[in-house]
Order: sequence, then C-alpha cells, then structure tokens
Amino acid sequence: MTLVRRRLTITPTVTVYLALAALLVIGSILVGANGGVLLDQSGILNILTRSTLLGLVAIGQTMVIVTGSLDLSVAYLAGLCSLVTAETMAGRTSMMVPGVLLALAVAAVVGLINGLVITVLKANAFIATLGVALILRGYLEHNYTGPAGSVPRAFQHLGYDRIGPVPVSALLVLLIGTAVWWFSRRTRTGYHLYAVGGDTEVARLSGVRTSRTIVTAHVLCASMAGLAGVLLAARLGSGAPYAGTDAGYDLESIAAAVLGGAVLTGGRGGVVGTIGGVLILATLDTVFDDLAVDPFLKDVVRGVVLVAAVALYARHRLSRRSS
Repeated sequence: MTLVRRRLTITPTVTVYLALAALLVIGSILVGANGGVLLDQSGILNILTRSTLLGLVAIGQTMVIVTGSLDLSVAYLAGLCSLVTAETMAGRTSMMVPGVLLALAVAAVVGLINGLVITVLKANAFIATLGVALILRGYLEHNYTGPAGSVPRAFQHLGYDRIGPVPVSALLVLLIGTAVWWFSRRTRTGYHLYAVGGDTEVARLSGVRTSRTIVTAHVLCASMAGLAGVLLAARLGSGAPYAGTDAGYDLESIAAAVLGGAVLTGGRGGVVGTIGGVLILATLDTVFDDLAVDPFLKDVVRGVVLVAAVALYARHRLSRRSS
C-alpha cells in the first residue's frame, strides 16, 4: 500500500487573513482592557470606512505590481480627481455624471502617460511615476491652497450612507474588487499581466504584447485612484488636493499589496490578498486610535508588520523551492 501524504499549502492569501483574524482578536483584547469595544457596530464601521479609499488605490496598485511595475503618482492623482469632481459638479445635481466621467478620464490619461513613459521611453517605473507625481504636486501647489469646489448633497450619500453597519462605498469597493479579480484571473489580458510580471522576455517571445499590457495596467491603476478621488469628494463634500498624500495612499497601497502576497518583482499577487492587507492596515489604525497610541509608534508597528510579512513570504518561497 502506498501512503500519499498531502501537505497543506498555506498561501500568502490564507496567511494574510489568518493574520487579520489574529489581529482582530488581539486588538479586541487590548481595546477591551482599555474600556472600549473594537468590533461593535461603530468599530466595524470605522474599519470599513478606513478601508474604502485605500482599498480602491491598492487594488489598482496590485495590477501594476503584478506586471513588475508600480505607481507613485496615485496619492496626488486621487487629490486631483477629487478636485475635478467637485469643481465640475459645483454643487449641481445635473453635473454629477459629467463630474465622475471627467475625473475618470483625467485619471486614465495620467495612467496612459505613466505607461507610455515606462514602455516607450524605457524609464524605470519608480522614476517615471515619481516624476509624474512631482508634476501633479507642482500643479496642485500652484493652483490650490485648500479645498475647492463642492458636490451636491445627493452625491454625498455615496460617501456616508450605509446598509446596516456596512458603508455603501465599502460595497462598491467589494464589487469593483470582484470585477478586477475576474478580469485578472479569467481574461486573456489578465493572464498577460502575470506573464509579463513573471518574465517580460519570455512573455514577448510567447506573443504577448508586453508594452500594451503594461500600459493597460497603469491605466487601470490610475482609474482606481481616480475613483478613490471621486469617493473622497463625496465624503468631504469638496475637492481636497492633499488628502491623498496626507493619507499616504502611494506607499500605503504598496504596503497593502505586499502584505497580501504581491511581489515587487512581479508575477505574484492578487486582489483578494490585497483587500486582506488593506483590512489589516485599517484595523491597526482603528486599534491605535482607540488606544490613543503615539503617531510615531504607529509607524514603527506598521513598519515591523510589513517587514515581518515580507520576510515570512520570502522564507516560504525558499522552503518551497528547496522541497
């Protein structure tokens, strides 16, 4: 009789959700010892609300990381698109649809520029998107000193309404995440994203249009940042030029993707894991706020969590290769 031993494979996606569950338990104990409740309706609402905007940006960031690229312009782009939305609407209900469409169009153009600079000019993705980020920053600093424009009250329902303890915006992020998951896992272009990230030259020799694939990833990433800007305007009631940078959406989105199992060299990662990473970051922020933790210590703990996750995934990959 042959004995077949099946090893339980713990993927990065499983790991991130196990870590999230452990964090919720530990956080509940710490907050409870401080006289509060983490997972009551208010706490759940707080976690989900913190997750929505970062979740959108991180979903887009995952797409470019999968191809072996990244985008450092998303934070400024979210602020710019919130301004485009608010200034186009100018408080008029009739301009809601044009405001959203124009914001998404601006985002797509910025993503197209990022992709073309990387593929046509052969610029490093880090430098290329950082350069675009600085251009956006210069435009915002020259033209805006604070909030501008306004959105109609009807549009603000998108940012504040909820179904039970779940914000409508969180449901929107879940819907978009599901669509992006299907796109990346069930379409030819989605397969090409992973192929390009795995080995660009092999993908090219296999008939994949690598440049087009990278440009598509950047357009998708920028569009997600643009949509985050639209939701930001709905939540604040006006455009906020520096809200994206103040929240650190550029580095936070990369951190969420890495926590979810994405590899910065490309070829690995996915939306499901990224959402888990976003929830971990949002839960950490909620616990820290409930405990009134010093902001410096917040960053230290978040950095330790990120480094530990990367080290754990790297060790897991090495052990799989050796076996």
